[in-house]
Amino acid sequence: MALSQGPKKNYRCDRSLQQFYTGGPFAVGSGAPGGEGDADAEAFLACACGSELRVVSAADASAIGEPIDGDSEAVTGLALSPDSRLLFAAGHSRLIRVWDLASRTCIRSWKGHDGPVMAMACHASGGLLATAGADKKVCVWDVDGGFCTHFFRGHTGVVTTIMFHKDPKRLLLFSGSDDGDVRVWSLESKKCIAVLKAHLSTVTSLALSEDGQTLLSAGRDKVVTVWDLRKYSSKKTITAYEMIEGVSFIGPGSGFLACLGVEPANLKEKANGYCLTVGERGVVRIWCLESAVCVFEQKSSDVTINSENEESRRGFTATVMLPDDRGLLCVTADQEFLFYSCTRTDEGTFQLNLYKRLIGYNDEILDLKFVGEEEQYLAVATNLEQVRVYDVASMSCSYVLAGHTEIVVCLDTCVSASGKTLVVTGSKDNTVKLWDMEKRSCIGTGKGHLGAIGCVAFSKKSKNFFVSGSSDRTIKVWTWDDALIDANGEVPLKAKAGVAAHDKDINSLSVSPDDGLVCSGSEDRTACIWKLPNLVSSVVLKGHKRGIWSVEFSPVERCVITSSGDRTIKIWHVPDGSCLKTFEGHTSSVLRASFLSRGTQFVSCGSDGLVKLWTIKTNECIATYDKHDGKVWALTIGRKTEMLATGGTDSDLNLWHDCTMEDKQEDFLKKEEEVLRGQELENAVSDSDYTKAIQLAFELRRPRRLLELFSQLCRKADPEDPIEKALHGLPKEGLRVLLEYIREWNTKPKFCHVAQFVLFWVLRSLPPTDILEIKGISELLEGLIPYSQRHFSRVDRLVRSTFLLDYTLTRMSVVDPDVVDAGTTRDVTNDSLVENGEILPEEPAQESPEKPGKKRKSSKSSKKGSKKVKASSSKAVSVEA
Repeated sequence: MALSQGPKKNYRCDRSLQQFYTGGPFAVGSGAPGGEGDADAEAFLACACGSELRVVSAADASAIGEPIDGDSEAVTGLALSPDSRLLFAAGHSRLIRVWDLASRTCIRSWKGHDGPVMAMACHASGGLLATAGADKKVCVWDVDGGFCTHFFRGHTGVVTTIMFHKDPKRLLLFSGSDDGDVRVWSLESKKCIAVLKAHLSTVTSLALSEDGQTLLSAGRDKVVTVWDLRKYSSKKTITAYEMIEGVSFIGPGSGFLACLGVEPANLKEKANGYCLTVGERGVVRIWCLESAVCVFEQKSSDVTINSENEESRRGFTATVMLPDDRGLLCVTADQEFLFYSCTRTDEGTFQLNLYKRLIGYNDEILDLKFVGEEEQYLAVATNLEQVRVYDVASMSCSYVLAGHTEIVVCLDTCVSASGKTLVVTGSKDNTVKLWDMEKRSCIGTGKGHLGAIGCVAFSKKSKNFFVSGSSDRTIKVWTWDDALIDANGEVPLKAKAGVAAHDKDINSLSVSPDDGLVCSGSEDRTACIWKLPNLVSSVVLKGHKRGIWSVEFSPVERCVITSSGDRTIKIWHVPDGSCLKTFEGHTSSVLRASFLSRGTQFVSCGSDGLVKLWTIKTNECIATYDKHDGKVWALTIGRKTEMLATGGTDSDLNLWHDCTMEDKQEDFLKKEEEVLRGQELENAVSDSDYTKAIQLAFELRRPRRLLELFSQLCRKADPEDPIEKALHGLPKEGLRVLLEYIREWNTKPKFCHVAQFVLFWVLRSLPPTDILEIKGISELLEGLIPYSQRHFSRVDRLVRSTFLLDYTLTRMSVVDPDVVDAGTTRDVTNDSLVENGEILPEEPAQESPEKPGKKRKSSKSSKKGSKKVKASSSKAVSVEA
């Protein structure tokens, strides 16, 4: 991407990572959602996201279609039809909805339980839907009709899981409850044919073998029970020593068995198989059902929780064997989707590899930084003990940095002098950790603060130390050497210097480009500048009325930018501590401000959810972006790519790229195209091609030129053909724009006749159904009708006024025709005689000789005389009659 050398004019959000799963039910589908299933098509995930349903690609978590708005309550049950066309969902409102994924419409809905629906399953035929409720009932519904076909009672607790038999010919339904029972229901006899009692706690998961003869049930009593469905008896009990949340059979054709070294022929002879379990420990384990022995246990995973902290255990909540041997999907309690594949090492051992990670929910994003020399990764700190590292290109989580015991609040990155990419993190566990990104491990831990770490900052020049600020109001300087980076394992870091810096919590730190100064911003409304390496106080910056949230040194000038809770941004002169400029524009606290374009511009973000781009020289905010729904806590700028990344309380992660050059190029091409189209318009007008000219005027959005064209057609004798062709060639959006133009013209008496002329042809040429389909037609008609009534009222008054004029002229005998003979009149238009519809030749007029010496009468007197003669003749006619 080519970077603009001058000031930035605009940024564009080209990639965004949004939340799509907040926990609870989910479903895995294959093929395009709502389309034909394809074995080669990429799988997708249908997930519950609060009260919404979201469908995302299983490849990169990109959204597929718009979110589906459900009830205002959280979604508790979710299922897909076998062909992935229909999505079934239910929530706390007890309303069961059937959604068509292709059109995103609700086909039908009904209520059937007295409590929330806890689990759902669709039959292999796609015609039946089973629901399990908190009201201890199990119901089976006809999908097409929406009516209940089976109603089962028997459980004494909340029904937690439900499953149909894989064979469509065997109409069996299995359900598990928190009373510890597994019940088998027959859809043919509509009765419970077996009650499998073995668990002492909630049954969390059920799994059926490929041949349909063996059933697995797992529960929170830390055991997995193997059932023989031919006798409905327990075959084996596997003690897992952890609460099991998910269990799955490993099919005979699965690649897992090949990696385990199990031959399918031997598997058939033994009439048993293998299964895998996941639970609170956060590891995947594979069991042999014949010996009830664990044949593989994952050593560790990113969700493995220390057993000493019982309250913070999360682990896995579900597992699914992906179809077509695509591996294993495990879902964690902190909304991560982990995709595993298996391999067999050279030593012949089974190995489970994590090849993809999708993050469903980031919670609040507290801080983020670009990582690496090429800035191809992005490290993100959320409300977790881990730091998630995303690939900027694919927006997928590449790996995590796990080691803190409390929430990571802040982080910073740098590339050391030896070329190593380092990350430093600060946490609420009062420690700072130094990470080597190549090893993806912690290489040093610094202890010494008595409060939560609120900010950290690397040196800019030497890159061999970093500073940290804490809620204990102190600043510490930490150093390391290259031997520490090269060493294996984690070593303690030592503080080189420390100082009690502020009266309240320290929110931000920044090191100057020459590593000579460090600036700190605090809740005590001051920013202090300290000399390194001994942290000697240099200048105190006072002027803000609220706490300072961020500070940063300019890359070229000796000045500092600060943002505060008083909704202002200030730039300070470092040597004397004077305030150079103050910027106002945010409507709430400004949480971050960072320099851009070599110190000539800066970007800010705040609690109002806005990101603003400023030019320092003109004190002007040149762009404002509103892509977040809450506070924007995190802002970072790529120093090489000058790409922006923002994150906040809405858990959305947005990437912005500089589009100044692109906008200039687009404007140039647009103007060039407009000039060419304008010339084409003029050529069409000169050629009297009104149809083409009208269409071009519409495309160029030139209402004045359009008015001139319609005015010319209004004066023509036969305007029907070009107008009808032009109107039929317009799309519905074009017709709406035309009606808007007519509405504006109709408000002006000078152009109202043209507006009425065009409106007449619109109503005459187009059928009413097409007119009613125009968007906003009611509002357009509301603007047309009053002015049209006013114009017609004015015309009506003019017509009535002409009646008085006609009467007056008639009484004055000015407009009466000259009666030449019976049946013969004089045509006033061409002053010719007409008899029975035929024009008669005009007789030459005979001039009466004037008597000499007599004075000619004035025209006034002659008119009076003629009036008297005509009046007398009319009276004579009336008397004779």
